[in-house]
Amino acid sequence: MLSTTDFRKGLKIELDNEPYEIVDFLHVKPGKGGAFVRTKLRNLLTGGMLDQTFRSGEKVGKPDLESREMQYLYHDGTAYVFMDMGTYEQLMIDDESMGEKGGFLKDGQTVKALIYRGNPIDIEIPAAVILEVAETEPGMKGDTVTGGTKPAKLETGIMVNVPLFINEGERIKVDTRSKEYMGRE
Repeated sequence: MLSTTDFRKGLKIELDNEPYEIVDFLHVKPGKGGAFVRTKLRNLLTGGMLDQTFRSGEKVGKPDLESREMQYLYHDGTAYVFMDMGTYEQLMIDDESMGEKGGFLKDGQTVKALIYRGNPIDIEIPAAVILEVAETEPGMKGDTVTGGTKPAKLETGIMVNVPLFINEGERIKVDTRSKEYMGRE
């Protein structure tokens, strides 16, 4: 069991037999009455957000979560297929659960998968990845000063905005949280 004093951003808790991640929390001590904790929770199964208030010292469950090393194999159109590096069994995570994270995966990439009651529900990807630009308009000499951007399709199929001087075939570093260009590799 976890107490409200253990709450921090990113902590996984179980509420009503479903796993949640604490996105934000605030300890409140009003002048009158007991202290309480306001939290913003993300359901790890559905992705939905929930605002929940807990009394100070209240206990919540700890979810049955396990983190495993997995290798990304391929996308079959509706789900992403991973191989467990320990048992070599294949597990699938549907497109809805993956969200935009799937756009940053390359074949053979190793990631940490979050397993809840035997089913994979989420993956942890690096904060930044290096990908090759597959399609973009050609860059012009002298376009480095203006600070403008243009859309570019990367090797995994995801679209990001890049500076005007970036050309096809170049490898760039992309922030996976904001989908922003970070620099050339």
